Amino acid sequence: MQIEPLLTDFFQAGYDARDLGPLDALLRAKPYLDALITLFRGGEDEVLMRLLVLREIGARADAPRWSPQDLQAHFVYLNPIKLETVLQRLRQNGLLVWDSDAALYSLSEPGRVALAAVATLTQFADDDAELGYLTAQVAAGQAVGNISRETLQHLLARLNELHADFETALESQSEFQIRAARQKLQSVWKWVEKGTQVIQQVLATEDGDRQVQQVAQSIALAQGRMLRMTGVFQRRLAELAAQRVHLGQSGLTSTNVADWLRGQSQEALASLGRDLLSFSPQPDFVVSDILLDVTEFELLERERAGDAVTALPTSELAASMSAVEAERLVLAEELYEFLKDVRADASLADAVLAETYPETAYRLSLLSLLGDAEAALEQSVVAQLVKLPLVLEAGAEVDELDHPEVATLTRGRLRPLP
Repeated sequence: MQIEPLLTDFFQAGYDARDLGPLDALLRAKPYLDALITLFRGGEDEVLMRLLVLREIGARADAPRWSPQDLQAHFVYLNPIKLETVLQRLRQNGLLVWDSDAALYSLSEPGRVALAAVATLTQFADDDAELGYLTAQVAAGQAVGNISRETLQHLLARLNELHADFETALESQSEFQIRAARQKLQSVWKWVEKGTQVIQQVLATEDGDRQVQQVAQSIALAQGRMLRMTGVFQRRLAELAAQRVHLGQSGLTSTNVADWLRGQSQEALASLGRDLLSFSPQPDFVVSDILLDVTEFELLERERAGDAVTALPTSELAASMSAVEAERLVLAEELYEFLKDVRADASLADAVLAETYPETAYRLSLLSLLGDAEAALEQSVVAQLVKLPLVLEAGAEVDELDHPEVATLTRGRLRPLP
């Protein structure tokens, strides 16, 4: 394979570009890379026009060949001179083929491949483009039996980046960041589920490439960490909700006020503080106050610090819990008493169905914590429940119930661990 003369200038003496594996792979795909270079070289307006013309030409599957008259009639909305310039650029760089005998245009092989790559990319423009595109590439490779290790590595890197972003949001203890991260997780959830199905099929292939299998196992672990994030977000938001400050009897909380302030423009926020100060402090008074504070500390507060009592206060009884907390504790204890005696498969309805909807919902939320390592560290009946050797198995089916408050319930079962 011939090496471009200018390309050798990038390497030190004694190194052959063809000996580098990553570069050799790019050189073998050079005709297709040249097609992409032709499409995307130049100004933004020129690139968009080339893509528009090439996509319209490639979209006619029943009659893939075009005469000059067909092109002029189809692109009647374009300037004829500009259209001819675009067609000439595509023809000179090998994306369009001109059949002089039949006087017809047709797409070349590199042009068709480049157009298919662009079509796949634009398909995910309105969604999470990166994770959706990478998952689609992995699924396509698995379907034709030619899965790319490089594509798997890109998918693994993106999953690790998302997990790191979610952990950063949790560590920030910011309700707004955690809510934004949970919304992001919900937006990419379908791609995580699709990727899980593809990775299961890859791992089930016994004669697959060993390196591909190793990356696929890492992806499976990363997807498992992502699946746990839903419960973690829900538990952390519940903890933050318990810490909200209620503003009197208005029904508003500090979170409601913060949400409203975050939705205001800078001009609106500035107008809220306008005319609140009836005077402007003078610099001489400010300096005098600072000098007075320093003097007061040196003459009085420094001496008082030496006489301060630093002994720990005596222990006192903790405040009694609220009625809601006491009721939830009783419900958790009742569920624990039922589950600790489970020795065979039990239906989900037998475990969680209670007299009211809130009680049923609370029991179901407790079952979602089974096997959670973080919840098992607490000192409560919830931690004892989490440590039970049970696994919750639930599917997409829903059972209709004859119950005064609970109409439907997910079909599932509790399976004891061996």
